[in-house]
Amino acid sequence: MLSAWAAGLAAGSALVTRWAVVGPGFTWLTLGVTIVLAVPAALAGGGFAAWLGCGLAVVAIIAARSRSASPMLAAASAAALVVAGAGEGRPVLVVTGALFLGGVTCEMLLGHWYLVDPRLPRSALRSLCVVGLGGALVDPVAAVLHGAVPWEAGDMVVGLGWIALAATSIALMTAVWFSLGERGYPAVMAATGLSYLAVLTTIGAVVLGRVLVTGAVLG
Repeated sequence: MLSAWAAGLAAGSALVTRWAVVGPGFTWLTLGVTIVLAVPAALAGGGFAAWLGCGLAVVAIIAARSRSASPMLAAASAAALVVAGAGEGRPVLVVTGALFLGGVTCEMLLGHWYLVDPRLPRSALRSLCVVGLGGALVDPVAAVLHGAVPWEAGDMVVGLGWIALAATSIALMTAVWFSLGERGYPAVMAATGLSYLAVLTTIGAVVLGRVLVTGAVLG
């Protein structure tokens, strides 16, 4: 999960840097968090690919002021981290987890720049919202295809919690989309606040989904 989350953040950093809607601060923040997540993933057995992803993220931070080099380095970091996560098995879940966690988290982080400067175009926030909402829709489907259901009797509470968190994430990101359609500063405030909540429910949904998949494999 850490590799997927780090990959999603690195990919989101690459997109936002390429769009050039904010300064290098966003790149520094997102890739800094990427490294914080990727190092434990590497130490837990992510192998060379995970360390490569960390290294590329560091270089992308250094080159953050370059609108050409930094996005490519961040994208390469994301690819390396996906490979690292896929090495543990179930590569589809790594990709869907990266979309889900990365889209929602980057939406929340970028929202802070809009709170400082509401005049920024909302297109970037809307695009990240689409990514996060898409991940919220496809990740549970991928988990089901990998055996997250049916549940054993002892997994009933976990399964119901997973469904509730996944559904809540979808509802929250849908609300973010509609909030961004409203005019005025409060709309961005609302969208950012909803994104905060969506990050929490997304983490829970991804974790419980993997717990159910792992339980199915072990069973």
